[in-house]
Amino acid sequence: MTEVRLATLLGLRDDGDPAQWARIRATQLYAGRRLALFLLAANLIAAAATASLFAGQVALGQLAAWGAFATVTAVAVAVRRLATPHRTEGCFASVQDLRGTIGDGIALGMVWAIPPLFFQQGIETGDAYVLWMILSVLMTAVALAMAPLALATIAFVGSLGLAVSTTLAISGAYAAAGATMLFTTMLLLASLNRAKSLVVIRASQMALTERNDTVSLLLREFEDNGADWLWETDASRRVMRASPRFAYACGIDPVTIEGMPFLQVLAGPTWESGNFSAGLRNLANKLKSRESFRDLRLPVMVGEEERWWELAASPRFDESGGFCGFRGVGSDVTEQRASADKINRMARYDTLTGLPNRLMVNETLARAMADAEKWSGRCGFMMIDLDRFKAVNDTLGHPIGDRLLSRVSERLAQLMDDNAMCGRLGGDEFAIVVRDASDPRALERLAHSIIEALSRPYEVDAHTLHVGASVGLAVGPRDGRTAEMLIRSADLALYRAKDAGRGVFHAYEPALHVQAEERRVLEVALRGALEKGEMHLNYQPVVDAGTGVLKGFEALVRWNSPDFGSVSPVKFIPLAEEARLIAPIGEWVLRTACDEAARWPSEVRIAVNVSADQLQNPGFVAVVASALASSGLPAGRLELEVTESVFMHEGLGATKTLERILDLGVRLSLDDFGTGYSSLGYLSRTRFSSIKIDRSFVQGASKGVKEAIAIIRAVVALAQSLGMATTAEGVETEAEHEMVQELGCTKVQGYYFGRPLPVTEARELAIRSWGATRAA
Repeated sequence: MTEVRLATLLGLRDDGDPAQWARIRATQLYAGRRLALFLLAANLIAAAATASLFAGQVALGQLAAWGAFATVTAVAVAVRRLATPHRTEGCFASVQDLRGTIGDGIALGMVWAIPPLFFQQGIETGDAYVLWMILSVLMTAVALAMAPLALATIAFVGSLGLAVSTTLAISGAYAAAGATMLFTTMLLLASLNRAKSLVVIRASQMALTERNDTVSLLLREFEDNGADWLWETDASRRVMRASPRFAYACGIDPVTIEGMPFLQVLAGPTWESGNFSAGLRNLANKLKSRESFRDLRLPVMVGEEERWWELAASPRFDESGGFCGFRGVGSDVTEQRASADKINRMARYDTLTGLPNRLMVNETLARAMADAEKWSGRCGFMMIDLDRFKAVNDTLGHPIGDRLLSRVSERLAQLMDDNAMCGRLGGDEFAIVVRDASDPRALERLAHSIIEALSRPYEVDAHTLHVGASVGLAVGPRDGRTAEMLIRSADLALYRAKDAGRGVFHAYEPALHVQAEERRVLEVALRGALEKGEMHLNYQPVVDAGTGVLKGFEALVRWNSPDFGSVSPVKFIPLAEEARLIAPIGEWVLRTACDEAARWPSEVRIAVNVSADQLQNPGFVAVVASALASSGLPAGRLELEVTESVFMHEGLGATKTLERILDLGVRLSLDDFGTGYSSLGYLSRTRFSSIKIDRSFVQGASKGVKEAIAIIRAVVALAQSLGMATTAEGVETEAEHEMVQELGCTKVQGYYFGRPLPVTEARELAIRSWGATRAA
């Protein structure tokens, strides 16, 4: 600081750095404090000398009153000066503090203006000279003691010099009056020069200290980290005194960056959205807590490019100990981080989603379980499986599926915090490790948040995609003492969530292990069921809705196990599909049904259910042709029943397979219409001969449910317009029969017309029914 304005020196205005001038003003006040006792002694000695000079010439009461006034004023001024903080470092003073010192000068000036103005009349010339000497010495002493407080010095010296000059001019001593004014002016100039020197010296000391701190910090950081630019903020976390290298590193010119919020500079485009990186949030916490930090890395957008910075900084405090900002250094570590990240990701991160892979998930879970064991706590493990993802892959292709997985991983990552980590196990399976799982409600809220977030629509390459999520949870060490056991428990809970209808959350229960073991044993038994002849077919009649004439049978597979007894199809069919056993079982059902139907009257048809897995097999058409050829059954008497779910595998050729089957002359029936992925597009692309109305609609309509009645009517109208028959399933009473007949269904099946029959009974019914029909 080479230039100090007079108004700033006097405290009439604030200029430059407020924090710097606050410390300078504290130094001025402290300098005045150091000579406070000297100022008091000078005033008391001068007052005693003046009182003795006027003793006998001025009334004793007046002289005593003035003496008391002078003493009280001098003591009050000294007390005010001594009240100034006794340290210069760590203190600050406001403009008002400096302006307040003018009161000291005015008070002392009023006290000492009284003798020359009111006591001097009638005294001898020699005494007047003595008074002038007393006052001149006092003015010099006060100017010396109060010089750092320039405003107070001007008030005292100026007012007293004016009073003495006025008295001398009135008495006709013009030369003496002029000399007094000259002396006063010189004294004021000397005081101002001394005050200015004090300010310049103090400013230089602070600048030197600041440079030393900066140099020390830079040297230390350069030596340790190779830092390459300096940054600094004020108490409001705004950039101040931005170095050109820092502004260049930010991609912002130095004029624009000055005064910008430091976090906004680093956040870049994400400042408005609030979608900050974890590193930036960590930095914000460090700045908020006003603590030193180093080796803090975070991403920064510079233009259109993401760079990685490493920051280190320490807080700054003013002379009163008040916080006034941060000063730190930074380095661009993009290249170093890229190399380290590449190595790390190759080993522990999924290349598609960027999430931790199975290896890192297992390592994190093992650490979480070790911590839980050490601190007698709990950790959690969630397994997530996407619902309907396979259909997206099959219909739109793997590139779209990969993009969808990336979007899923982004949503999962946004739900994570310091207590949870998500990773991808492979395919459409994800996992979450919860380090502290002591709050069951928090785990449940997280699971529901995951399901809700992943179930929202996705926009991928102009496609609106809908998938869901099922979540299984296990808590360690309660549900598993090792990472492997806990993963197994979470997997079992996930299976239960899928069985419950998908899109739900389920926690592990000990009974799941028992069920899993039963399922495993059941699967082993199922694998040998065909070879051991444990399976057979039952046949449920299908009749004309109006006449009750037998139209055909639906073949239904049954399993009688020597170990498990009669196993429900609801239990073993899903198991067969999961274990990839549905293809051989389905082929056996088809061949057996064709062989049996070939023995029936030629008007009786046989219906066989076909799964989506069978249609995915390119050789299935050959299996149908072989079954017809070996049995001698005409193709027109065979009807294959498929559900709407097979069209979710259209990317694997379901429609083409069905078209080839139709070319054989086989009929197709759309089973359980309205309960799956309903779309009129399926009906327009495939030549179905009939539509089967699910039993749930029949039962609902029998109870007067308007929606069920409306659906049956709509299906019937649709089938009639397309030239298809309609079969109502699950008709159990005469009333239901009459109802579906009135609604326009052409065929019915259900317990009212016959339960699934063993092969001999079905054969007898077929022969008897058609024999009676011909006789009629």
